[in-house]
Amino acid sequence: MNSSFYLKMAASNLKKNGRLFAPYILMNIGIITMFYIMHAISVNEGLSQMPGAQALSFLLTFGTYVIGIFSAIFIFYTNSFLIKRRKKEIGLYNILGMGKRHIAIMLMLETILIALLCIGLGLISGIALSKLMFLILLKILGFTVALHFSVSLSSVSLTFTFFAIVLLVTLVYNLGHIHLSNPIQLLKGSNVGEREPKVKWIMALLGFITLGIGYFIANTVEAPLQALFTFFIAVVLVMVGTYFIFIAGSIAILKLLKKNKQFYYTITHFTSVSGMIYRMKQNAVGLANICILSTAVLVTLSTTVSLYIGMEDMIDNRFTSDVTISSYLQNSDIQQKVQKLANNAAVDNNVELIDFYQYQTLTSTFVKDGMALKTLDYYNVDSNTVYVLYVTSKDYNQIYNANLSLNDNEVVLVSNNDKFNYPQLLIDSVKFEVVDELDQFADFKKTNDPLNNEMLIIFSNEQVRNQVYSNSSKNDDVEPLSYTSFNINGASSDEIKFNDSLQREINSISQTYMFSKQNTRTDFVSVYGGFFFLGIFLGSLFLMATVMIIYYKQVSEGYDDKLRFEIMQKVGMSVDEIKRTINTQIVMVFFLPLLFAMIHITFAFKVITQLLALFGFSNVPLFILCTFATLLVFAFIYLIVYLLTARTYYKIVK
Repeated sequence: MNSSFYLKMAASNLKKNGRLFAPYILMNIGIITMFYIMHAISVNEGLSQMPGAQALSFLLTFGTYVIGIFSAIFIFYTNSFLIKRRKKEIGLYNILGMGKRHIAIMLMLETILIALLCIGLGLISGIALSKLMFLILLKILGFTVALHFSVSLSSVSLTFTFFAIVLLVTLVYNLGHIHLSNPIQLLKGSNVGEREPKVKWIMALLGFITLGIGYFIANTVEAPLQALFTFFIAVVLVMVGTYFIFIAGSIAILKLLKKNKQFYYTITHFTSVSGMIYRMKQNAVGLANICILSTAVLVTLSTTVSLYIGMEDMIDNRFTSDVTISSYLQNSDIQQKVQKLANNAAVDNNVELIDFYQYQTLTSTFVKDGMALKTLDYYNVDSNTVYVLYVTSKDYNQIYNANLSLNDNEVVLVSNNDKFNYPQLLIDSVKFEVVDELDQFADFKKTNDPLNNEMLIIFSNEQVRNQVYSNSSKNDDVEPLSYTSFNINGASSDEIKFNDSLQREINSISQTYMFSKQNTRTDFVSVYGGFFFLGIFLGSLFLMATVMIIYYKQVSEGYDDKLRFEIMQKVGMSVDEIKRTINTQIVMVFFLPLLFAMIHITFAFKVITQLLALFGFSNVPLFILCTFATLLVFAFIYLIVYLLTARTYYKIVK
């Protein structure tokens, strides 16, 4: 047999098994396209011209790695399904006289054809769409960059090499599988697993226990930094629990229903329960994969959309004023110098400064213990650590045009999180009476920021303030920090010019720093816009994988149910009864992963909100809305996929 014969046979096999190979090839093309686009954008020269280029480049490079790792795992997973469905065909070739060496040549040529088709079309579509995707990224970020069409040779080389290796590994796996099997095993390969499964009680029990522990951990975490660590533990436990419940727990429940004779021995329940037992055994891992991928889609999209939409809320929480300038008082005229620079920049850029104020503060760090603030032991920092700012009633009166008068033993407090709620305050054993608690002082306000526990204390005068500071810091060298804050009134373009101009001037002053909403917004857009873009990409990838598993599950169900359909007819069931029974089973099996995914994200809600707090996001109602909207859209797509793949299923059965 010459090489052209094997080539024709390989091409014929791909065509003949089009129902199996077409989705596999399309999926590979889509994954390769996404991989190329992500890497090409990460190395695009235009990226370096954008604000926050370093953060964006890191996010996109990270996305490339995630897509690559996930793609390799998923291609291998779908390939294992394909080779299982083709075992009977390959076994028949072996019995008809083709040696395993000849079969290996045929499989190798099939893999080469698939690789050339997938990598070739994937690169072509990736190159064609990369500019469009970059423009979409620019639109999301709100940036304008001069863009020219180019082909990234490094991206082409990496994409070709990576996926060629992945497909080569699948070929080696297939050849090893065929080599270790005899013809009889191959002929029976696609029918393996038809015996009624036994209940694995220990696995089922472990599944419910690990899932319960995962849910418990996710809902008992109180601090965002703690959530960062416990989230991954909870994820692993929930994933293990999901697999165990689908593999063993579902069969255990169905077997218990089967033991209930009053329930089981009716026409509808008898056929449904017995059929579901076989379905759950054959599809348990696939259903668990669908569940986990569905959860990944929901979490990825809901969080990244929330961060992107909630950027303005995060900026407003961080800044009360449009601009805040901090500087150490190296000399007495630093405040006047900062004010003069701000006024000059305002005149030069045609904007007006409003709500202008300045004040001085000293800072210390303590450990809060009830009503007492104790000197911090730097070797024992915990959640009770509080960052304290000292100001005077003089500053308060100047800012608010008020007439606050305090005795030397009296203070007024402002906390960024929970109120102090004690009548007295002890600062290293020095007692003060708490006259009042305010919600805000200048740009210090209640933010409910779980990462930063801060308190501002208003003293009667500078002498008391400085003495308390010296006692707590064990330092007689008092060097206050000056704050200058104001809002800007003017055209948006003029505000940007003003910020840039003033930033340059402030950078020239030693130990003086400028923070503005405009600059922070630019940084946030770069980071959270990048997250949003990456979330859409990864969400689409996970969705594509979910659709593929669903499709192959339906195809597998169709081939298995074809024989069951004939058996049910032979034992006297009508066509309508059979359709009703099988349809009930398929709907239950199909929507079980979606139901579990909804349960997973419900129990993960608290820990996810804590993780979002690490990014400064505290708008829980917005996150609820984004999660609910994502869930509705995903459920709709899931339903459409079911209806489309169900058509393929019924064609096979008929």
